[in-house]
Amino acid sequence: MNRPTRLHCRAASIAGTALATTLLPPAPAARASGLPTMEDPSRGAGSGILKTLQNYGYDIVLLVALLVVASMFIGVCYHAYTRYSEIHTGRATWGQFGLTVAVGAMLLVVGIWLLTKATAIL
Repeated sequence: MNRPTRLHCRAASIAGTALATTLLPPAPAARASGLPTMEDPSRGAGSGILKTLQNYGYDIVLLVALLVVASMFIGVCYHAYTRYSEIHTGRATWGQFGLTVAVGAMLLVVGIWLLTKATAIL
């Protein structure tokens, strides 16, 4: 059986130290030394932890509403683009393209209005 040499022991020690320094988190002061402070929610910090969490929840709901409107916009743009490409292959007319854009714009306006009303309830 081969006995570990001094070089093997030294390499194992260095590897163990490197593994420990990468897996263990640094001290809290070193972690947050260059980070900015956490911002209050848009409605303010609140009088207690529950009110602050509710205010953060409101901000999350607003972000989700923004993502819904953005996905609606992408959907309308995609559908208008496919209708535009069908014009060049002869499967659609310019009138159908205009109708697609008009209906898509109306759906976006209604969607934005509904989400604005829904977030005002919160």
